[in-house]
Amino acid sequence: MTEITVNEAEQRRSTARILDVREDFEVADGMIAGALHIPMGQLQERLSELDPTVPVIAVCRSGNRSAAVADALNGAGFTADTMAGGMIAWTRAGLPTT
Repeated sequence: MTEITVNEAEQRRSTARILDVREDFEVADGMIAGALHIPMGQLQERLSELDPTVPVIAVCRSGNRSAAVADALNGAGFTADTMAGGMIAWTRAGLPTT
């Protein structure tokens, strides 16, 4: 698993799937446009919603949960990275949310 910056995530949004693994109440504050929301606890049962041929960038609030998710996805045959600093870093960088 590779940790990428928010700027790298922004640049790769058109070629990778952003996977937001935060809980529903966290996502209510906004998320990256076009991201797929699957809470971390639901990942195993909803894995079929991800295309294994498309790289994944896992995102959470601060980067801890998304690192664990990226590791799990890589172990399941996906190519996954985590976004360092999570949505805290994304919003601090002034990047757009929905």
